[in-house]
Parts: sequence; C-alpha cells; structure tokens
Amino acid sequence: MKIRCAHYTHRLRHRCFLFSLSLLAVCLLKLVYIKVTVRDSVYIEPYGITVSLSRRYDINCTAIYELDPVEIGKALEIKRKIIVDVDDDSTVSLTSDCQTFIKTRGYNEAPVSDTERSFPLAYSLVVHKNAPMVERILHAIYAPHNIYCIHYDQKSSPAFIKAITNLAQCASNVFIASKVESVQYAHISRLNADLNCLSDLLRSEVKWKYVINLCGQDFPLKSNHELVMELKQLNGSNMLESSRPSELKKQRFSFQHELKNVPYEYRSLPVKTTVPKDVPPHGIEMFIGSAYFVLSRDFVNYIISSQVAKDFLAWSADTYSPDEHFWATLVRVPGVPGHIPRSEADITDLRSKTRLVKWNYLEGKLYPACTGTHMRSVCIYGAAELRWLLNYGHWFANKFDPKVDPILIKCLEEKLMEKRQNVQT
Repeated sequence: MKIRCAHYTHRLRHRCFLFSLSLLAVCLLKLVYIKVTVRDSVYIEPYGITVSLSRRYDINCTAIYELDPVEIGKALEIKRKIIVDVDDDSTVSLTSDCQTFIKTRGYNEAPVSDTERSFPLAYSLVVHKNAPMVERILHAIYAPHNIYCIHYDQKSSPAFIKAITNLAQCASNVFIASKVESVQYAHISRLNADLNCLSDLLRSEVKWKYVINLCGQDFPLKSNHELVMELKQLNGSNMLESSRPSELKKQRFSFQHELKNVPYEYRSLPVKTTVPKDVPPHGIEMFIGSAYFVLSRDFVNYIISSQVAKDFLAWSADTYSPDEHFWATLVRVPGVPGHIPRSEADITDLRSKTRLVKWNYLEGKLYPACTGTHMRSVCIYGAAELRWLLNYGHWFANKFDPKVDPILIKCLEEKLMEKRQNVQT
C-alpha cells in the first residue's frame, strides 16, 4: 500500500512539474509577443488630435493625395504594422466630460455658411460596434444646425451603448432613437431601425430638407457645404439606387423567409422556405437597390403616413434583405414625392451618388484595384485610393476600417476639414 501511494505521489509531482513548466513557457511566449506587438504596432490619431504614440510618423496627406510614391510607400509600411486602435471604453472616458470633449474635438469650430443654415440636413446612423469610428463619422458630418439620430443595436456591448449614449448627450442636435431594434442581418429589423430614426427625425424641431442614412463603416467624401449645393440641385427629387431585379434577386421576395440560426458569421439569417409569397399589394412593381439613400422630407412623410407604404412594409417582413428593395420600389410608385418613373432606366450604384462601393469582381474594369483588403467581395479602402475617392463624384463611400488603413481615414478627415475652413460664411 505504501509503495502504491509513493508511486502515485511521484506521478502527481511529475505532472505538476510538467504543468508548471508548460505554464512558464506560455508566459514567456506571451512576454515575447507583447514586446513584438509594442515594437511593431502603431496608433494613428484622428485629424486634429496629437498623441505621442504616432509622432514618429509624419503623414503628409497632400502628398498622398498627389500619389507621391515615397509617401504612399510610407503609408504601406504603416499598414503592414499592427494597427492599435482605441476601444469603446476610451470613447466612454472621452465623452464623460462633454465640455472638454466638444472643445477637444472642435465640434462647433468649423464655419457654416448662410446657404448651409438655410438648408439643414438630417442623418440616421445605424451602428452596432466600434464607438471611436462612429464618433469620427459624426465629427466628419457634423454641423450645429443639422439633426442626427443614432440607432444602436440592442445586442451591442454595454461599453458601446454607454459610449454612444454619452456622445448623444454632448450635443443637443444628436439623439438616440426612441425605439431600438435587435438588428439581424438581411432581416426586416435592419429596415425598421432606419424607419424608427426617420419617424423621430420628422418629429424634431429642425425642418430638415433631406435625410441621409449611414452605417459604421461609411465616411463622407464631401463637406457639408458641397453636399448642400448638390442636394439643392435635386429640387425635391431623391437620390438612391433603383433597378429591375434579376431572376436570382427575385428569389428574395418571391418566397417567404424565416429567421433561423445558422452555424456561421451572422448566427441568424432569413432562410428561404418553399412557401411562395402573394404578389405585392396595390399593384406595386418591384425594384431592387441598396439599403442606403438620400431622401427628401416630403418623400419620408409619405413613407411614414401612407397606407400603401405601410402595407408594403408589412408584405416585406418575411422577405430577404427588405431594405434592398423597400426604398428602391417605393420611389417608383407613381405620384410619390420625387418619384422616378417606372419607364426610366435603371439607377445603379454608379449612377446614384449615395454610396461608392468597390466590388472586387469589377476592379480593373470600372474602377482601379483595391489597395486595402476585401471583406465579402467589398473593398476596405487603402490610402492610395484617397484621390480616387475624393474625385469620383459620390457623396459617401463604404467600407473604411481604421485597423486596415488608418492613414486614409485621417487624410479624409484632413481634406474635409480643409474644405470646411475655406467656406465663406
């Protein structure tokens, strides 16, 4: 018995020794990783803020705009490093003192022209993560006479929700949607999120002329003044995609879809059933487009109050990605404010100025190659595309990610601020 106990004790000590040795090895590897990460990492601060972490990188955005090979090479060198970005908690801290936050970020410093003041805009921002990036988007589109509704996802982290709530409390013309959805990809909840903001925006005291919706990976390509000057030329019409659906796209609304759990990225998706749908109500002819729009106030009033729109929304509830046919279809209904005749040619993403998106299968044909990276066939832009983005003619673009290329976002901020400073008040 004593021999067996001694043998067991020896084995236990041997296992403990091996465990301790393994733990030590893991700790040493972590220390090495941390040292390499710190050495090879870089943080690029937003335009207008100077942080010591980035002083060794003197970024010349004008040279990048001019496609200077040395400066582009420097941007590529930075891109290859581990990009350090601030987290949601940092935005919570930054916005906890509103007076300091507004002053530090200069929200009310950019000049505003009389033309802009007489033509206020509204924004619906549907976001779910990366509060620092949301703040940078808001800062880039901000004007004190405009109005901004932010819809966060019910599933967002507590830190993100706190950061966005703080952000809204720091400016009187920024508010959280009165009703927030648990947004599911390609589901009616995504469309409802925008509709919730649109309803709130109509009730605001600001008599805005147009409303624009954005997500957390968009960024403006025009200053507020430039945007107003182009919107005035619309003369009450809307700007959005609206095309005839292919046979494949028709499957999205020809059959009922059910929200089901899926074993990959989105976790829940509307899945097509074998149950065919009835034809759309009121003799509506279907068109497809994008979830993103620039809509006149009169058109939004129609969407919120019209029985035709309400019935079509209810009909769309069990379709796939209804936000990609809801706006595109209703803008073709005869008699709606700023409507597009059904006989008119398709309005593709290249004709509509609402959103510039670079698809990998069209690179080299319709536009130059992506210099960042791709996510689900969509380019996340790189710094070498700065000039192309600003000169293409669109009002906003997608996608941007500070962890993919922080130089591009910083330079866009700088160029937009330069335009705003040059506006004659």
